[in-house]
Amino acid sequence: MKLLAPAILILVLLAAWEAACRVLGVPVYLLPAPSAIGTALVEGWPLLLASAWTTLSTALVGLVLASLLACGLALLVSLNPVVEDAVRPVAVTLQVTPLVAIGPLMTIWAGIEHPQRAVVALAAVAAFFPIFSGALTGLKAVDPDLSRLFDLYGARRTQRLWRLRLPSAVPALLEGHKVAAGLAVVGAVVAEFVAGSGGNQGLAWRLLEASNRLQTARVFAALAVLAVLGVALHGVLSLIERRLLAWWRGR
Repeated sequence: MKLLAPAILILVLLAAWEAACRVLGVPVYLLPAPSAIGTALVEGWPLLLASAWTTLSTALVGLVLASLLACGLALLVSLNPVVEDAVRPVAVTLQVTPLVAIGPLMTIWAGIEHPQRAVVALAAVAAFFPIFSGALTGLKAVDPDLSRLFDLYGARRTQRLWRLRLPSAVPALLEGHKVAAGLAVVGAVVAEFVAGSGGNQGLAWRLLEASNRLQTARVFAALAVLAVLGVALHGVLSLIERRLLAWWRGR
């Protein structure tokens, strides 16, 4: 029933959209009917699939890079309150700065001839803060009773880290990575837009190419693939999160 209700709603909206375009005679370049978008999807499927893989692969590389940097920094910060006070404002500032504003700098620093590097870098920037925040929150969210138990047994600092703080951080870490994955895709798409180069032919490049030619149906087709990509990535990470949390609770 959870899947049936949204599916019915989507079908009703698509039917209303199709009927409105046909009855009102809306120009195809302004708003194509769903049937025209479906035709564009079928005709351009191989190219859109290749572009989707380009966007996804760069977003995943950025996500891995952000995970390594954010988890390492969160671990360092959690061990020293002074470092946390120094790092947190910088991390928050980076988070609230619009990605579109950072994109041109990334393109310049990566080099115009290397747009792929700029895409990976901006995806990493977009994914960094949720992972850092989740890791830091999890490392500090230790059960007080367990903490006192470790004190009672005279546990060393490394023992408290590996046996108490890191296991306690697992739920927050998983949630942070799930949020960061979607933001990594957003960062990759923004970087592809800013780079504006055929050297990195991801989905954003397909959007630019089609919009410059007023091929609106192809624009919607690329958007549909991008939406499916985001939903699929979120679904996969949600499944991984459920499995890992079930294992974590069992432990």
